[in-house]
Amino acid sequence: MEKNLTISYKEFDNWKELSADDIELVEKAFDVSKDAYAPYSKFYVGASLRMEDKSIILGSNQENIAYPSGLCAERVALFYAGAIYPNLKVKKICVVAKGDLIPKENWVSPCGSCRQVMAESQNRQKEPIEIILVSQNNRVLVFHSVTDLLPFVFNS
Repeated sequence: MEKNLTISYKEFDNWKELSADDIELVEKAFDVSKDAYAPYSKFYVGASLRMEDKSIILGSNQENIAYPSGLCAERVALFYAGAIYPNLKVKKICVVAKGDLIPKENWVSPCGSCRQVMAESQNRQKEPIEIILVSQNNRVLVFHSVTDLLPFVFNS
């Protein structure tokens, strides 16, 4: 039996078309991407989380010569949020990147490990986390929930 899966998302030509709160998230993600430790890939990723109390938590990728001992920006931010603010819900996550690993018109999309950590965070709080992905040429995809990026999530 063949079945189809459909997801819906929003697409914008430029992140400056977003709401003021979302523009702030994008700006913070780009700012923190400059602090990424990426001496091997030269691919600088920033993630910003909007928490339910309106605060913002930041993370950047941290590489290690003993690959895969590094950590992606999304997981840096989400693990920090879970460790320091375990009872605060994550409302949104924005992910941006700068570098030559992907063409400038492509969105940086969270890796499988990051998607699973995002799914666990969403499951833990029992509320969707909106995802904002920004390409290097400023185009945007906005997903309503982590399950839009990982529909067959690994769970109990």
